[in-house]
Amino acid sequence: MKVKYLMEQLEKIGIRQYYGVPDSTLNVLCDSLNQAYADRHMTASNEGAAMGMAAGYYLACHQPACVYMQNSGIGNAVNPICSLFHQDVYHIPALLIVGYRGEPGFHDEPQHVFQGKVTLDQLKLLGIECACLNKETSEETLLSLLKQAKAVLDEGRIYALVVSKGTFEKEQTPLKDNGYTLIREEVIAALAEALDDQAVISTTGKISRELYEQLESKKHNHSQAFLTVGSMGHASMIALSFAHERPNQKVICLDGDGACLMHLGSLAAIANHHPENFIHIVLNNAAHESVGGMPTCDPTVNISEIARVLGYASVYRVTTIKDFKEILSKTSNMSGPILIEAMVSLVSRADLGRPKESAIENKMQFMEHFKEGANE
Repeated sequence: MKVKYLMEQLEKIGIRQYYGVPDSTLNVLCDSLNQAYADRHMTASNEGAAMGMAAGYYLACHQPACVYMQNSGIGNAVNPICSLFHQDVYHIPALLIVGYRGEPGFHDEPQHVFQGKVTLDQLKLLGIECACLNKETSEETLLSLLKQAKAVLDEGRIYALVVSKGTFEKEQTPLKDNGYTLIREEVIAALAEALDDQAVISTTGKISRELYEQLESKKHNHSQAFLTVGSMGHASMIALSFAHERPNQKVICLDGDGACLMHLGSLAAIANHHPENFIHIVLNNAAHESVGGMPTCDPTVNISEIARVLGYASVYRVTTIKDFKEILSKTSNMSGPILIEAMVSLVSRADLGRPKESAIENKMQFMEHFKEGANE
C-alpha cells in the first residue's frame, strides 16, 4: 500500500492533521509526514501528549485528528483516552494508526511479544473499534474500513487502524544528517573502556545493543549492565531507585534524547532526590534513530541546560570524543547527580547485533553481579 494513497483516503473522511511518536513499523508514514505534510504534522514527546494535541485540534477545528504510535505507546495514551476522549467525558473523536509490533505469529524482540499479544484486546477493553491493515489489504477493503471509521468518528468516538510490518510500500527518503560528527558507538566504547565497578542502566533501542557489544568486546562480560529493552523513557527512574538503595555504588544511566524527552519530569525527580552516586549520560542525536531517524519533538533541545536549571550538581555538553573522555574522567569522583550530554550523529552500524541472552537472563546476571550492598 502506498502511504500517499492512504493519506488521500483519510483526507476524504476528514483527517487532515497528524500527531504522534515515530515507530519503525510506521516509518514510511512518518517520513512522508516530515517531508510532504510538515504543515499538517507535529511530533509529540509521548503518545499521551499526542492525544492531548489531537483533543486541542478538535476543539479548535471541529475535526478529528490522527494520532500515530507504536502499540507499546498505547499505555502512555490510556489516561487521555479514558479521562478526556471517552464519550462519558468530553466525547472527542480521533483516528489512531498503531504500529503492530510483536504481532502474533511473527518473530519480534522480547519487549514487543506480550504487547503484541494484548494489543487488540487492549483496544477492545478501551472501547475502541479497530481493524488490521497488512500488505494483503486491498484498496476495496481499505475503503470499506475507512467507511466504518468515518461512521465511528461521526459518533464522536475513537477508531484505530492497526498496521502490520511491511504494510506500506517503501519509498526513497533523503539521507538524514543532524550536523554532528561524534559517533554514538564511539562514546559508548569509551564508556565501556573506562568502566570499573559502576552499574550501568541503559535505555531501549540501539543504545543498549551498542553497549552490549562494546562490553562484550572490551570486558568480555556485560553483567554490570541492565539493558532496558522496553519501557522507553524510564531507564533513568530505574537507575535513580537503584542508586538510592545502593548509595555506595556508582550508577550510570545511559539515556537517549528521545527517551529523555518522553518523560522529561524524570530529570526533575533526579535533581530533587539528589543522588550523589548518579551520572546521567544522554546521547543526543535530535532523532528517534532506533526507529528510523525521525526528528524528536524538539531537535534543538538543550537537555544539559534543562538539567542545570532543575538542579543537577554538574552538567556538561560535549561534541568530541576527546571532550567526552576528559569529562568522564573528571566526573568519576565528583558528587552527583551529574549529566553529560553528548551531541552525536545519526550514524550506526548496519551489522549491529542484539544481545544473545534473554531479558530475564540479563536481569539475573545483573542482580547477581550487584547482589551485595543494598540498603537494609
